[in-house]
Amino acid sequence: MNTIWLKIAGIIVAVILIFVLVIIFTSGPTQEPAQPEQPNKPRNFSQQVEADKEKFLTEPQPVEEKKQEPAVEDQNIPEQVKSVQQPPQPAQPVTLYFKELGEIDKIEAERLLNVAVPGRSIGRLPMTGFKLMVDNCRQIINRWPESWYAYRAKQMLADMPERYKQRYKVTQQELDISMYAKPRPGTQPYTIKETR
Repeated sequence: MNTIWLKIAGIIVAVILIFVLVIIFTSGPTQEPAQPEQPNKPRNFSQQVEADKEKFLTEPQPVEEKKQEPAVEDQNIPEQVKSVQQPPQPAQPVTLYFKELGEIDKIEAERLLNVAVPGRSIGRLPMTGFKLMVDNCRQIINRWPESWYAYRAKQMLADMPERYKQRYKVTQQELDISMYAKPRPGTQPYTIKETR
């Protein structure tokens, strides 16, 4: 009696296996639709973490005074050829003005920023929030409002989704970075390469 049920089960498994093989071999090759490539956009969590570190923890460079010599153009080249010969110019770095911090303040600001950046990455995960990042950014903004660290903290707060801005009651003053574009007493110019 047991052998009959084993034979029936074997026949059913063989029929299913034949059915699956027929479907696999009769259907044509399947290709996934081509996704437009976005080389600068992170695809997974670890790439997002690395992009955050690169964007928010890269130090600004002091502006160096350069004397630019006027470019000498060949007068014999027609205008149409000139426009074809010039390669597209990359985006120019942005010049912003920050106050220099003392050594102890700089160490403390770096510590807070190094906690806020992973807090930003963690806040993207499901069932988490941006509380760690928001608290550290607010400390930086309150203690060193005209520093590079406050600029980065304001950028992180501005990049948060709108629902979190409302949840943590982020004010417009905490998001305003316009003051860094103008020279102020005690500030020095720095160039920042902005990445998106």
